[in-house]
Amino acid sequence: MDLIKQGLDLMKDQKLDEAAQKFNDHIEANPEDPIGYINFGNLLIHIKEYNRAKRFFEKALSLDETLPTAHYGLGNVHFEEEQYAEATQHFQEAMKQGLDEADVYLMLGMSLMNQEKPKLALPYLQRASELNEKDIDIQFQYGLSLAYANLIDEAHEQFQIVLELDEEHSDAHYNMGVTYLYKKQPQEALTHFNRALEIQPEHLLAGNAKQQVEEALNE
Repeated sequence: MDLIKQGLDLMKDQKLDEAAQKFNDHIEANPEDPIGYINFGNLLIHIKEYNRAKRFFEKALSLDETLPTAHYGLGNVHFEEEQYAEATQHFQEAMKQGLDEADVYLMLGMSLMNQEKPKLALPYLQRASELNEKDIDIQFQYGLSLAYANLIDEAHEQFQIVLELDEEHSDAHYNMGVTYLYKKQPQEALTHFNRALEIQPEHLLAGNAKQQVEEALNE
């Protein structure tokens, strides 16, 4: 078994120090192979050592600037550091170089959402949702982008999909309630705000919304 495969298996088992050693051994034996640097960079993101991770991805790109996974990794570093414009550039480059997976569409969409560009984010999050229909986070983020783009009916349907995947998703219940308010159906909204609070009693947004709806209904 090669060192990269051993390192990846160790990462899956949360044996991160041992995984790092395997990746390091691969780099020492193959200093011109960018794959070692990419995998070490991914491990460093996992332990939130973003500055070190950035150096590993940049080293990989200095060896081969067309590597999509290196651009994706560097995009993740910038995203974690809230540098969303830079993240966007690297996720776009990863796609340009052939990366066609749900995660890169998700991250590009979320980078654009964080730059308050929901309409630009929409097609990427939609594509992510198509590529991974069972991923709850992807489906939820797509629902949020629809809501922020004022596509309320479509957002409502999307949050329903999330709740079919996870009936205990408190944020989906809250956002479903908000769509019902837009539809001028306060009783249905209240049902979902209450459900969100049953699941997560400290859900501040649901608590505030519940209070406002109840006050309006009592007037």
